[in-house]
Amino acid sequence: MLGETGANLVLFDDDLAPAQQRNLEKTLEVKILDRTEVILDIFSSRARTTESRLQVELAQLEYLLPRLTRMWQHLSRLGGGIGTRGPGETQLEVDKRLVREKIATLKKKLERITVERNTQRNRRTDHYRIALVGYTNAGKSTLMNALTGADVFTENRLFATLDATTRRLPLGGGLTALLSDTVGFIRKLPHHLVASFRSTLEEVIEADLLVHVVDASRPDAEDQIGAVELVLEEIGATDRPVIMVFNKADLVLDEARLLSFPARYPGSLVVSATKAEDIERLRLGILTRVEDERKLVAITAPASRRSELIRLLSTHRIVAERFDDGVVRIEASLPRKVRQQAAGRGFAVEEA
Repeated sequence: MLGETGANLVLFDDDLAPAQQRNLEKTLEVKILDRTEVILDIFSSRARTTESRLQVELAQLEYLLPRLTRMWQHLSRLGGGIGTRGPGETQLEVDKRLVREKIATLKKKLERITVERNTQRNRRTDHYRIALVGYTNAGKSTLMNALTGADVFTENRLFATLDATTRRLPLGGGLTALLSDTVGFIRKLPHHLVASFRSTLEEVIEADLLVHVVDASRPDAEDQIGAVELVLEEIGATDRPVIMVFNKADLVLDEARLLSFPARYPGSLVVSATKAEDIERLRLGILTRVEDERKLVAITAPASRRSELIRLLSTHRIVAERFDDGVVRIEASLPRKVRQQAAGRGFAVEEA
């Protein structure tokens, strides 16, 4: 087949062991690329921020390290006999050491960025946090822009977004949440790539609600749902409440197919990011889910701590406030996380 097509490159839709790759190249006499190598090349061309570039470089080096022997194979004939150290072998050891040192340096840089990101995230703990997740090119960034008025980069291609972006999302009824756009998932996502992008994926892990965006126009939509759920399981985010959103409904001509999604996934929404009425319906759906998780509680505190309590409740609906003998009592509709935060700060919390 290679002779018939004149191909000089063979792609494998699975990961290959270094020895497999080496043997295939020797047998076929063409360059061999496996799934991870292709994904890393795409990621490299998409990386825009310092963090995403570091994450991609780290993943590339961790992929490269066990394959350095293959790269130096052409020098093996320069080595001496048994018990000697040829120049190819020596250079290989030097290169492995340099790669390990570079990996360690990149991890330290990413750790510093992670600390900064966690600091920023801790400042937002009073907000209800929502993360958009889904298969790559499902339309998450387009929905993000439509919901928040943001200007997140969008393009009809794989992995257009590699960085987590967070914007305020007014839900109505006096409620505001923080909405984060995240890197798209893919089938058989390499484990070390997930590890490299761990700090970015923290936005998913820490979210109060996940909005799982699915490209409804894809014939393999259900397979993509399964792929996303596997990644969520791998990063430990399967216990989060989820709203399933079937996007790009305007590209689906089969009405029966569109109707089948809510039937198979109760509570899901079918929308088009290009239609304002669908965006409002999605916003209302998110608001309804947020409200379902809230509970009306009464919080009491010394009047001297009122400002601190108000800051904690600033993005939530305050129903009533009353002062009595140096004590303030505030009734508010709050999600579980904020109720726990209030109690953790020493405020008395009880059902209203």
